Parts: sequence; C-alpha cells; structure tokens
Amino acid sequence: MKIVVIGGTGLIGSKLVAKLTARGHEAVAAAPNTGVNTLTGEGLEEVLKGASTVVDVSNSPSFEEKAVMEFFRTSTRNLLSQEAKAGVTHHVALSVVGTDRLQESPYMRAKLAQETLIEESGIPYSIVHATQFFEFVRSIADSATVGNQVRLAPVFIQPIAAEDVATAVAKVAVGRPLNGMVEVAGPERFRFDDFIRRGLGSRNDSREVVVDPNAPYFGTTLGELSLIASGDARIGEMRFDDWLSSATTSR
Repeated sequence: MKIVVIGGTGLIGSKLVAKLTARGHEAVAAAPNTGVNTLTGEGLEEVLKGASTVVDVSNSPSFEEKAVMEFFRTSTRNLLSQEAKAGVTHHVALSVVGTDRLQESPYMRAKLAQETLIEESGIPYSIVHATQFFEFVRSIADSATVGNQVRLAPVFIQPIAAEDVATAVAKVAVGRPLNGMVEVAGPERFRFDDFIRRGLGSRNDSREVVVDPNAPYFGTTLGELSLIASGDARIGEMRFDDWLSSATTSR
C-alpha cells in the first residue's frame, strides 16, 4: 500500500521509509526538501493521492512556546484536512512518553494539542509514544548546560534507539488503527544523570554532569517516573552500551 511519511527525510523518517519499502510498500518521504510543507499546505494534495496511511514523524524546527504550538496545530490541521479529502484510512503520529504528565513544558503542551486534533478528526488513528532517543544524548546535555556543568534531575529514564523506534512505528503503520496509543521504550532504565554522563564520556566530552533535583527538563519539573513508559510498553532490542559502541565505531 502507499504510505506517506511526513518528516520522511529525518532521523526516524528515513529509517521508517527504508523499513516500509523493504516490506514491499510504496513508502513516500514527504518533507520540505521533497516539496511538501505541512505548515503551508504546499504539496500535500498531490503527495496524498492514493495513500491509505499517513505517518507523521515531523518535528517543530523551534521549541519556543508560540512557535512550537503554531507548528503542531497548523501542520496537523492541514494534514488531517487533506487526508480526509484523499480518503486516507489510517493516521499514525509519533509522540512522547509522558506528554500528558509534563504539561508545564511548552513542547509537551503542543504535542498534546496535536494528539487532541488527531483524536477528534474522525480519521482512524494510532499514536505511538516513545521515550527519549539515544541519539539525543548531546542535545539533552546541551539544553541542560550551565557553564561547564550539565545539571540534571536524578530521575529514571528509559531511552531507546532510533532504529527501534522506527521498527515499532513501521509495525503500527501496517497494522489496523488502534484508535488509541501505544508506548515504546528501551530495554534498560538509567538515572538521567548516569545516562548523560555515560553518553558524554563516550565522546570525550569534558563537561561535568551534576545532580540537581530542581533542574528543569525543557521547561518542566520531572517526577521520578515522568520519563518512564508503562508496563504495557513495547520494548526495543538495542542496549545503550551496544549503541555507544556502534556510534563510536561509525565516527
């Protein structure tokens, strides 16, 4: 079947397109650099012709409060409107574990707004909540850096490899709509500070990781289990040490 992947040239999208193509589907990468812009609506009508499923793994280029809300509301409305016209029968969206628990964060409020639009659209849907990706070690550290210190709350985190996220989303995309949500997470739990410390250490990054119970995470305060998936989550295969080894080898 024809599956359009919004954000199909990014970290998750490119892996997802490859996996769906390998399964024999017509997977189409849709992104601004392929002529499709969900914010303006450019290219949507054309790319959705004949599509049965749309998978949205796109992300806002800005996490600023107004900009991120505008991105997810406008792009999702444009996408759902064109899907209804095209007769799309399954909308899949990638979101974040803890979205409903972390509403102090402007980013999480925007993601929840996206999910609400999807749920109220009338189009059969599936929402995949993923934990943080291994690949985001550096960007998370950068956002928490003050001087030469990375300040992080000593909460639990259950990160996952982008490869495993793409595998999970691909399975959902070719299945029946859940009309609900499923969670995916990595096979191990870490303390947040330990996860970042190990990630930075593998890159010979000299920043000091400091435990700070009051340290915010993208604008919100974390509880001990805020970033942990439920017991019903689908679990990825790759362990963090194996990912670090492969990432170090590829550099």
